[in-house]
Amino acid sequence: MLTAAPHVTRTRSVTARTSTARPVRPTGVRPATRPRIVPPSLGIADGPAAAVFRAAAAGGPIYRDDATRASGASIATVNRHVSAMLSAGLLRERPDLAVSGAIGRPRIPFEVEHERYLTVGVHIGAVVTGVIASDLRGRILGAAEIPTPRGASDAALATITASARGFAARWHRRRPLWVGVALGGRVDPETGVVDHDRLGWTGARVGDVVGAGFGLPVSVAAHVEAMAASELLLTPQRAENTEVRGSGLYFYARETVGLALTLDGKVHTPAAGPGSIAHLPTEARVRCECGATGCLEAAVSDRGVLRAAQQAGVLPAGDDLPPIVALYREARAGSFAAQDILDERARILGRAVAMLRDLFNPDRVTLGGQAFTDYPEAVPHVARALSKASRAGSSDVRITGFGNRVQEHAAGVVSLSSLYSNPLVAMRKATALV
Repeated sequence: MLTAAPHVTRTRSVTARTSTARPVRPTGVRPATRPRIVPPSLGIADGPAAAVFRAAAAGGPIYRDDATRASGASIATVNRHVSAMLSAGLLRERPDLAVSGAIGRPRIPFEVEHERYLTVGVHIGAVVTGVIASDLRGRILGAAEIPTPRGASDAALATITASARGFAARWHRRRPLWVGVALGGRVDPETGVVDHDRLGWTGARVGDVVGAGFGLPVSVAAHVEAMAASELLLTPQRAENTEVRGSGLYFYARETVGLALTLDGKVHTPAAGPGSIAHLPTEARVRCECGATGCLEAAVSDRGVLRAAQQAGVLPAGDDLPPIVALYREARAGSFAAQDILDERARILGRAVAMLRDLFNPDRVTLGGQAFTDYPEAVPHVARALSKASRAGSSDVRITGFGNRVQEHAAGVVSLSSLYSNPLVAMRKATALV
């Protein structure tokens, strides 16, 4: 059965054909900002400091005995880490919430220091780039979008960085600690170098340019892997580590398609970069840019369904494609042709998910991206096609609770991942650059 995920947040890509090679690294001398590039930790860390910080971020204010239960560490270990994080400014005590009238030393709860700092997340899409500011609990303070600049990668990244810096400056009373960038293509998280076919980038120095522009540590990740990590780290169940053990498959569809796997609370990040399902064969009679017929991305992407709508006369023909909401409007206004196009996309998506579920047999499947969330009328068609085509067992299948903000949370989790993995070390790295 296809269900909505239990976590709900406020409102508001790109996997090109992927080879097995790492991104091409540019030659020449790297700028002095190279050490600021820190590979993201896309998963739930096992250390007690991380567990205490995660519990406080998800459910604070909390007491130390609650943190002891959440972390599984001894009370002495928890006290030591809480004291260290209080001194580092990552946590703060709430004496106003202390239990009064009790015998002995008052029990004073603590919480994540969510008012002094922020992190900056950037999601670079094929068409639109989103920028968000998050507090240290992972809550989005604000978001903005700009058209993704075209042309040479260094110039485009400089434009994106300038816009992101201007946006983050709105919170002049908060100190930025980290920048996270999520995007499609082949990403080398160690160097922050990216090959992005759709944008025409080869050896794009994402980490260097963004890191130099902000003067902060920067982490760079493949965006579908980051979306899978956000399900692990930014949802209500993160405090108890429920629903994260075992295996999971995250399937994404919007302008592009992609997938990521999670194993026991950690995103699987292949050394050669994420695989691609863009050219997974389907029965659709649509021509792909690769020359083949029926490739998944060509059939279900926003571009694909908009072109089908133009060919069917649902939308006006022309070189420039309208926004996908134009097709949704036609369908909701009663156009049977528009509804048929969107329902067929849903059926193709359901069969593709069924094939991948049968292949990997995960414990959970999460469907993310606006192809699922922006036109919920088609979700029953996804569910029926999946159920009919799948031969796997009873793995849980649900729609992400992040709605149409999956890209924002993906960028946010990359900016927060180091703090959630090793908060004290990450704080030292952030403050050492001042």
